[in-house]
Order: sequence, then structure tokens, then C-alpha cells
Amino acid sequence: MTHTDIDTVAAASAVAERDAHRARYDALRAAGQGETARALPPPTDRGLALDPAAVRHRETIPGGWYWTTRLVRGEALRLVNVAGSSTVSLVAWSVADTSERLNLADTTKVQWSVALRKGRILFTDMGRVALSIVEDTSGRHDALVGATKRESTGTLRNSTENFLAAAAKLGLSRRDIPPCVNFFAPVEVDGEGRFAWHGDLRRAGDFVDLRAEMELWIVLSNAGHPLDPERARVPQPVDVLRFVPPPPASDDACRNAGGEAARAFEFTERHVGAGSRS
Repeated sequence: MTHTDIDTVAAASAVAERDAHRARYDALRAAGQGETARALPPPTDRGLALDPAAVRHRETIPGGWYWTTRLVRGEALRLVNVAGSSTVSLVAWSVADTSERLNLADTTKVQWSVALRKGRILFTDMGRVALSIVEDTSGRHDALVGATKRESTGTLRNSTENFLAAAAKLGLSRRDIPPCVNFFAPVEVDGEGRFAWHGDLRRAGDFVDLRAEMELWIVLSNAGHPLDPERARVPQPVDVLRFVPPPPASDDACRNAGGEAARAFEFTERHVGAGSRS
């Protein structure tokens, strides 16, 4: 076989390998954006109440302020947009190792969607599941824009500085703070890739329930959203309830939201222990 023949075979092999990778990518994308999305449950009924006996703590976060809590695996948080005009920004770290933290890039990439709603999960940068969105009346959450800064809120408090203050109390610094997820933030991306704000889609009393799949430090900031036209005003208070939800059943929507989700839960449970729930 001549050098020319060898080069021809090598080129053909590289093309075949490239085409195989592309086919695999297209199949994963089709599953993530097609069957998985169609299998997600509808929004939660806004009348769904919590069992009072399951509630362990209630907190009201005033406009501009933040709250830190340690969430045990199997516990959950209900975030309530009381007035319908607030955005709740969240960051999280693993208690066992704070170098493991919320990772929104992986959250959106692995699930092939930036649309966070009931049935989706929030990943850490180790590929494990930090939080599951088990109930959600809103479906309007932002994983792209990030936290408010002094430039966006002026003299009012902002989420970037709130996260810095909370991190310092945990022995962490600026470099430990991951990008945040913004709940109750109706951001859409138009056909030209520009962000658009649709504040009229928020409603008073909307809530989202987040179930912890590992022990976490959670920081919540009620300091607006960078795209909200009202960000220069003090936000209305938001309510937070820490509670014990029913244990996940075999048909749990988050655990069954496609192959990537199932593998992430298996990986998480090998790390933290399948039986170690609150």
C-alpha cells in the first residue's frame, strides 16, 4: 500500500468517525429537546398547599436582602413570589466539599434547554444533582443573565454583593461564587439572540419547590434582576419555607426526565448514598 493509499484510508476513517460523533450528537439533542421536553409535567396548581407538619422553618427575605441556609438531602425549599414582582437569585455549594458548586452551564447543556421548570434538575460542576424542581407554578426562570450588580441597582443592595457577604460567612471568597439561577425572571431570547424581559408573565403567589439531592449550603438573594425595568426600586419581600417533601416515587418526574437525568441521579447516589435522605 502506497503512502497515498494510507492517507486516503486515514482520511476516510476520520470522516466516518466524525459522522458517527455527529449522529450521536444529533440523537442526544433530539431526545433532549424532543421526547424529554414533551414528557415533563405541566405547571403546578397554584392551590397546592404544604402539609403544616412538614414545614421546618419559615423565612421572609426583605427587599434587597439575602438568606443563607443549610439544606439536608431530602429537604426542600418553597420560594414564594408573594407580590409577583420579585426575583429570587440562588447559588449553592456542597456542604461536604464547597469546591463542588452549582453549575448552570452544565445544567442547561446536559438538559439541552435553558428553560428551567418543573421536572428539570440543577447540576453541580461534578455532574451530580444538587436540586430538583419538583413543583413550579411559574416556569419563568433565568439561567443565563446572572446577578444584579451595583451598576444595575444603583444605591440599592444587589445580589453580587449579597453573595459576597454570604460567602464570607461560610469561609469562601469571590472566586468560590458560581453564576446564579434567577427564579421568577421571565427572560426570553429573541430570534437575533437578544434578551427580552416579559414582566407581565409574573403573578402574585407563584412558587417553586426545590428538593435537595445532596447536603447543600444555599444562599437566596432578593435583589432584583438586571433586566427588570423596576430594578432601581426596593423589591417586595419573598417568603421561603423549608420543609420535608414526600420521598421521590418510582415515577418521580425529575428522575425520569430522560437518560441524562437518570445517569446523573445514579452518579449522585453513588457519591452521597442512596439511603441518606432526611
